[in-house]
Order: sequence, then C-alpha cells, then structure tokens
Amino acid sequence: VQLQASGGGLVQAGGSLKLSCAASGRTFCNYGFGWFRQAPGKEREFVAAISWSGGTYYADSVKGRFTISRDNAENTVYLQMNSLRPEDTAVYYCAEGRRRYSGSSFTEYEYWGHGTQVTVSS
Repeated sequence: VQLQASGGGLVQAGGSLKLSCAASGRTFCNYGFGWFRQAPGKEREFVAAISWSGGTYYADSVKGRFTISRDNAENTVYLQMNSLRPEDTAVYYCAEGRRRYSGSSFTEYEYWGHGTQVTVSS
C-alpha cells in the first residue's frame, strides 16, 4: 500500500487549503482513512477520519472548519481546511485504517503516508 499526500503550502490566517491523499495497493473502498498532524515539538494528533461508507469524525479543534471526504472512483481522500489558524501549522499525514471504520487512535491505522507541510502565517 502507498499513500501520497499533497496540497500543503503556505497560507495566511483565515485562508484555505485542500489536501489530497492518493492511495494504491488494495481495495480503497473497503477501508477507513484518517488525517493526523504533527507540529514542531509536539506529538502527532488526530485531525479527522472517514469510514468506508463516508461517515466522518473530527477532532474538536477542527470541527466546523475542516471537512474530510473521499472519492472511491479516484482512490483519493481529501481534507478541506478553511478558516486556517497559525496553530494549524504542522505536517499533515494521511493514514489508511485496518478496517472499514477508523477513529482517532493511531493503532486503528495500518499504513501512513509521508506527510505534507501546512504553514499558516499570522
């Protein structure tokens, strides 16, 4: 399995970015996916998850601002990030779950991408 994240960059506070995660290697539609992030000097934290059927789950810190979605035809998971804040600055990682449903725990994920940098300036 390979996960390729893209779409990161530098944006001003209040701006938007859309991350993409292209997956390959096994039947995409059978698995849940998640986004995590890691800021400098901090532990990796959960951001959002989406089940095989499209059900979503968010960290409180991003609820109402970020939207996770998936396109099973394109084998791609997205993270639309709006109203970005400087504290959203981090490397963002996509991950593929072990099962159809995935939540906020690292142990629920089997494969990880390399990450994409998001920097939000104030």
